[in-house]
Amino acid sequence: MRKGVRSPDKDHQIVEHELQETGFSPEPEKATNKHVEEEEEEEEEEDESVEKIFESREVPSWKKQLTLRAFVVSFMLSILFSFIVMKLNLTTGIIPSLNVSAGLLGFFFVKTWTKVLYKSGYLKQPFTRQENTVIQTCVVASSGIAFSGGFGTYLFGMSERIAKQSGDASRGFKDPSLGWIIGFLFVVSFLGLFSVVPLRKIMVIDFKLTYPSGTATAHLINSFHTPQGAKLAKKQVRMLGKFFSLSFLWSFFQWFFTGGDNCGFSNFPTFGLKAYQYKFYFDFSATYVGVGMICPYIINISVLLGGILSWGIMWPLIETKKGDWFPADVESSSMHGLQAYKVFIAVAIILGDGLYNFCKVLSRTLSGLFVQLRGTSSRASFTVEEDPTASPYSPKQSYDDQRRTRFFLKDQIPTWFAMGGYIIIAATSTAILPHMFHQLRWYYILVIYICAPVLAFCNAYGAGLTDWSLASTYGKLAIFTIGAWAGSEHGGMLAGLAACGVMMNIVSTASDLTQDFKTGYLTLSSPRSMFISQVIGTAMGCVVSPCVFWLFYNAFDDLGLPNSEYPAPFATVYRSMAKLGVEGVASLPRECLVLCYAFFGVAILVNIVKDSLPSRWGRFVPLPMAMAIPFFLGPYFAIDMCVGSLVLFVWERVDAAKAGAFGTAVASGLICGDGIWSLPSSVLAIAGVSPPVCMKFLDAATNSKVDKFLHRS
Repeated sequence: MRKGVRSPDKDHQIVEHELQETGFSPEPEKATNKHVEEEEEEEEEEDESVEKIFESREVPSWKKQLTLRAFVVSFMLSILFSFIVMKLNLTTGIIPSLNVSAGLLGFFFVKTWTKVLYKSGYLKQPFTRQENTVIQTCVVASSGIAFSGGFGTYLFGMSERIAKQSGDASRGFKDPSLGWIIGFLFVVSFLGLFSVVPLRKIMVIDFKLTYPSGTATAHLINSFHTPQGAKLAKKQVRMLGKFFSLSFLWSFFQWFFTGGDNCGFSNFPTFGLKAYQYKFYFDFSATYVGVGMICPYIINISVLLGGILSWGIMWPLIETKKGDWFPADVESSSMHGLQAYKVFIAVAIILGDGLYNFCKVLSRTLSGLFVQLRGTSSRASFTVEEDPTASPYSPKQSYDDQRRTRFFLKDQIPTWFAMGGYIIIAATSTAILPHMFHQLRWYYILVIYICAPVLAFCNAYGAGLTDWSLASTYGKLAIFTIGAWAGSEHGGMLAGLAACGVMMNIVSTASDLTQDFKTGYLTLSSPRSMFISQVIGTAMGCVVSPCVFWLFYNAFDDLGLPNSEYPAPFATVYRSMAKLGVEGVASLPRECLVLCYAFFGVAILVNIVKDSLPSRWGRFVPLPMAMAIPFFLGPYFAIDMCVGSLVLFVWERVDAAKAGAFGTAVASGLICGDGIWSLPSSVLAIAGVSPPVCMKFLDAATNSKVDKFLHRS
């Protein structure tokens, strides 16, 4: 006990002793106090109850929650968000949560739609929070395919372009084609949905998992549909629209100055030409300023520290070993030179961080599951009258929980339907995938599908505890296991990358669906409408995302190259992992393996230190995974993100209330405006329209030579 703080038990004993001495029994007083406390608790619960606000509003049936207008709006927004996620995927691979933006824009579009219909007298059904939840679920499911589809990772890593960069084109490649990509996604993307449907009650009601992102989204949607929340949402949408327009116009303006290689504001040598050579510059990207405003401060600082460590210290030092550690005559992009250190040290950090967090989340998952199951079995051993949870001292179920549980259990999804769907899709997938990838044998796929439900459950349960989906970690596990099983002689690299896609899609959609069940539980949305909207959103994503990627792929000939506008860094990383799994470490240049071991260990050690320290100190320890990203790319985007953090930090100090209310809306506007500009810029590139001006920066000596050359000409 802290000094100067009295014990409540001690106070109670003193009062009871004084009452006994004066001849009064404390029992009536206790009863009175208890009665008063119960009344106060009931009043407090009534004040804090969300469902009492909506009590007078009818909850529509699950069929009425699935409206045509909801899916029309979802389709429009899925195109917008697919462009945003694809651009982020192909530039740095850092993708912030876009749930708030999806919910906010969905509310705005349907509210506008219903207002117009109401004024014209054609409104048949009012806009409800359940319909809002359906839109948000559908949009996130659709745009999620732009991530789990592997367009910036395993799928593009199969291409000849990435294979040549990695120096292993002879090991096999498969170039992207719209037809087989859409077919592949339809075959593998739905299995995860059926794997967790039977567990929805256990996850949401029995285990009461928090699912922080799903819970936050539900609270946001609930607030939109209160009078005060609707007013705030309108202001937020207005703010988002303002910064959307500014961001779009700024990107359009920048385009005019990019008429050549390394031209434009995105190549502005902010800190001088020497710093620019090592990628230290501010590239005026509205997208990553917005991402910096959304991401926690520690992520932005971690990315910047990783850039300073790698491009500011390590790569300049390793460059001095040219001719000793690696050949002096190799190209800068060769995997036999400096590029190998950049890629494989980043891979080592990612694997070390991933392994630690996998073990941490798995241990928490298993211990939490053990506690839950032990608690369930102990309660089952008592009758209702003897149940210890019915003690007057235990908290009773709130009105909100009672109402939510009743509606959540109202519309059941039959277990036979989920199991039958899983078996049918798994059998179909096992038959079709070997024809798409002849390196991926049917028995590899069968083993994945046997293990997948357990891994999907672990990922969904872990996401409920920590809000952390380990889909990419399970995908990397598949790369190494299936790649090593297939072997180098039998196309192990492509087999590993394809297996990664199968595994990632299963575990990713499983955790997404359980998040949506939690959101639906808190907004009284039917599990059936959540499942169907997730299925429809996934189907949209299986078509929209490949089409968006195909537009990028055809519009930008240098897509995937290191110094291009869209370098797709993780495609090279995933290809390198597959190479490592198949060939081992013999192909690495000198001292590269030693550095990889060192950084693998450091990543684990940093995580241990972070988790061991008290939270007030541990929150300042950088994140190894975030530090690894600029090792390959460079720190330029980290500077953008830190500018976003600085803007938000100053705003919070000046006006914390407005920063809290509108910060996410401003960030979303910056991301959406710059992201949607990629559509007209891609169309212009395909049409052969080039920017009219090249704005390039040269040092004084080079500029003098250019002037003399032009003068002679």
